[in-house]
Amino acid sequence: MMTVAKRPLSRRLFLSGMAAAAPSLLTFKVAAAAASTLSFDDLYGKITPLGLEFSDKTKALNGKSVTMRGFMAPPLKAEAAFFVLTEIPMSLCPFCSSDADWPDNIVVVYLSTRQTFTQPNQTIEVTGRLETGSWTDPETGFVSLLRLRDARYSAV
Repeated sequence: MMTVAKRPLSRRLFLSGMAAAAPSLLTFKVAAAAASTLSFDDLYGKITPLGLEFSDKTKALNGKSVTMRGFMAPPLKAEAAFFVLTEIPMSLCPFCSSDADWPDNIVVVYLSTRQTFTQPNQTIEVTGRLETGSWTDPETGFVSLLRLRDARYSAV
């Protein structure tokens, strides 16, 4: 059996060990704070006689940070603080008069800060806090079932 002599831990050895461990600790912290990915296929479980039913994944992520990919429908007006994220590129913004008319392939995105809108055929990645349930925007009257709040986006 071989024994190893113990020697005091030098400051240099301690600091070099900490420097080596720092990237993995940082990666862990970033991964823990990262948003969950949610696709349009993940949004709903089944369609019932009463309408669309959120999937278990969507219900579990309500109130949490999520990232989605899709396309920006043309905004209502240039200075709008929100837009509609769609599964496929659209040349017109999909409007709904009630949540019963809500298509299963759109999500309303409320921006945390103003951003320049992008072309409707550009794939974007949006990160924001998921909010579920029927809600009517008091300013526009726009009705939604799903929203991303405090969101930001970038081209993919």
